[in-house]
Amino acid sequence: MPSFKIDVSTAVVFVATPPTPKLVSKQTGEIAVDRETGAQLATVGLLISDEGEGNLYQVTVPSTGVPENLTPGTLVTVVGLKARDWENTFNGQTRHGISFRAVSIVVGA
Repeated sequence: MPSFKIDVSTAVVFVATPPTPKLVSKQTGEIAVDRETGAQLATVGLLISDEGEGNLYQVTVPSTGVPENLTPGTLVTVVGLKARDWENTFNGQTRHGISFRAVSIVVGA
């Protein structure tokens, strides 16, 4: 499925939840990896505020693009943010949504 660039150049972005490993399976604890680079993936909760509206997004980022000691409340810049819609069927139930992915997160604005 295609992905779409998200322009956050005028937004204020804060860390809402610290990075956690993105798991392939909660049962096995296997950490997801980037198919192109092999880097482990992390999920970071970001509060993105623009034009008077703020939203919380769970963004997947390669661990190589996540600064150490990233804590809630930290002002950050998101590099290469994209959105992609997804759909899957599991146990006969179809689920769908939008996933967010970034190249990196940089501390400061």
